[in-house]
Amino acid sequence: MTTGKSRRPAPRKRKAAADPEAALVKAAAGRRGAKYVLRLYVAGMTPRSSAAIRAITQICEEHLKGRYALDVVDIYRQATLARGEQIIAAPTLIKRLPLPLRRMIGDMADTERILVGLDLRSKA
Repeated sequence: MTTGKSRRPAPRKRKAAADPEAALVKAAAGRRGAKYVLRLYVAGMTPRSSAAIRAITQICEEHLKGRYALDVVDIYRQATLARGEQIIAAPTLIKRLPLPLRRMIGDMADTERILVGLDLRSKA
């Protein structure tokens, strides 16, 4: 015999992370397999632009081997693209994916700063 009331399952309780550091390591491991989409804006083929291209390519090859797409954009040749991204200084590296979007402006030889900006290292 039914009483006409439907029975709903009891709501599930969320498990609290037993170890917050373990949760952080797990999240970072998921990011390790992520594909990175990067765009480097440079101003012509100056020595500074060449150094930025070399530095970013080296960082990507060492830390993102096979998991990145890097576009190099000369703001003199593709000014419309640079205007659309609101580039105000060069070199500028934009990390489009994985989110969040990040912009790094200036010295691309500062490996630690770039790795933090790419979420490959935490701030010390």
